[in-house]
Amino acid sequence: MKGIAMFADLPGLFSRVKSALMRRGQSECDAEDILHDAWLQFQTTQQTQEVKSPEAFVMKVALNMAIDAHRMSLTRGEQVQPEDEVIFDGSPSAEDVVLSRELAGRVIACLAQMDDKTRAIFLASKLDGMKYNEIAAKFGMTRSGVEWHISKAVMQLSDWMEGW
Repeated sequence: MKGIAMFADLPGLFSRVKSALMRRGQSECDAEDILHDAWLQFQTTQQTQEVKSPEAFVMKVALNMAIDAHRMSLTRGEQVQPEDEVIFDGSPSAEDVVLSRELAGRVIACLAQMDDKTRAIFLASKLDGMKYNEIAAKFGMTRSGVEWHISKAVMQLSDWMEGW
């Protein structure tokens, strides 16, 4: 008797071998793959020589294959399959792009509403990175005057952006 016909309980055999593999740390998918390979090894061997205990043969081959797979992962590292690879897309979503453009538009509109001197002082500080003393010297005013203009600009921006 060759092949499947010699097993009265083939699903039971597969279940027992798969369970044994999973108890030894194999994932369900890997256990199924090893079981498949062990069954093919049994079929190949059965064609050239008689296997006295087919169930023991399949179990032993499957367990040996699991050991080999484990040893290979220790020496070569885990093998990453392309379908297992998670690719992270760092680009912003379409919604984030739209919201950012709307926010920038509101800030530009608010800056356009400011008087020229307050806007120039605010941008010199925030965009150009100038220190308050440098701005004061550039505009011919005191440091406290620069602080007043910047606080005025911040208040106008806060009021303009409220509820957005």
